[in-house]
Amino acid sequence: MTQVLLTGAAGFIGFHVANHLLGLGHQVVGVDNLNDAYDVRLKLWRLDQLNKRDGFIYFRSDISDLVSISKVWKETNFDAVINLAARAGVRQSVKDPWVYFETNVTGMLNLLSLCVKNGVEKFVQASTSSLYGAHTPRPFKEDADISRPLSPYAASKGASEMICHSFHHMHGMDVSLLRYFTVFGPAGRPDMSIFRFIQWVAEDLPVIIYGDGEQERDFTFVEDIARGTVSALRSVGYEVINLGGDRPVKLMEVLRKIEALLGKSAKIEWHDSAPADVRATWADITKAGSILGWEPQVSLDQGLEACVEWYQKERAWANQVDTSDD
Repeated sequence: MTQVLLTGAAGFIGFHVANHLLGLGHQVVGVDNLNDAYDVRLKLWRLDQLNKRDGFIYFRSDISDLVSISKVWKETNFDAVINLAARAGVRQSVKDPWVYFETNVTGMLNLLSLCVKNGVEKFVQASTSSLYGAHTPRPFKEDADISRPLSPYAASKGASEMICHSFHHMHGMDVSLLRYFTVFGPAGRPDMSIFRFIQWVAEDLPVIIYGDGEQERDFTFVEDIARGTVSALRSVGYEVINLGGDRPVKLMEVLRKIEALLGKSAKIEWHDSAPADVRATWADITKAGSILGWEPQVSLDQGLEACVEWYQKERAWANQVDTSDD
């Protein structure tokens, strides 16, 4: 049994990773500052589910505040750290890049420093497919040039990867860097397309499409991401690993599938393309297979069914979740 410090535990991916760890018999010390980057009702719902499980302990703390996060380390010891606490989202990072660097760079540096101080040698860091930019040939391989990010969010994640490498080099830390590709699933983020599309179609709200809807994303079901993240706790030295669905799908195709599942038609409202958005993503997952023994198991259709089922079950409050860009 391993005791894991999991940051961002009330976040979308963090919630599912925590459940996976607990299901395997690990102890999870969850940290989250419950910020209002998106509607906090989702985070509180996830946290409520986790607090009902044996083996889960929660601390409200902000990783970008060294004093705050140091107090958590004084309470208990850890065998490994999984850092999922992050400011995520491309478009929001254009509006307020400062908060992205506070969490994604300074916050992660705080955690790495505390690992060194307390002798924790294993560190799993969440990264992003947004690093690959517009110039990278598809499918995206981990050794591609990431020096031309299109958004402050991607730039902050690139910086965090470089800091991780420096700590591996200086202190011998074992680091797994996981580049996630368009994660979706039940209780997902309301600033991402699938949650929005389901709510908007179900509630007869305008469905906002940026650009022509032909952009492609390599959608990856959150339970697959959780499995891959926990698998990355193994000793790897220092590795950057893609976790993706390996099957890019056009955004309009996803919307049509959601319409079919709900039995309703979308009222589409077309907007200009967002300049920081990547046109298409596609993960080469060869390394994930060879190093982690991982491959995606849940299809897009199966995942969308699970998302719609969750929304309909929680509709009494989920239909009020803020999905606007404001």
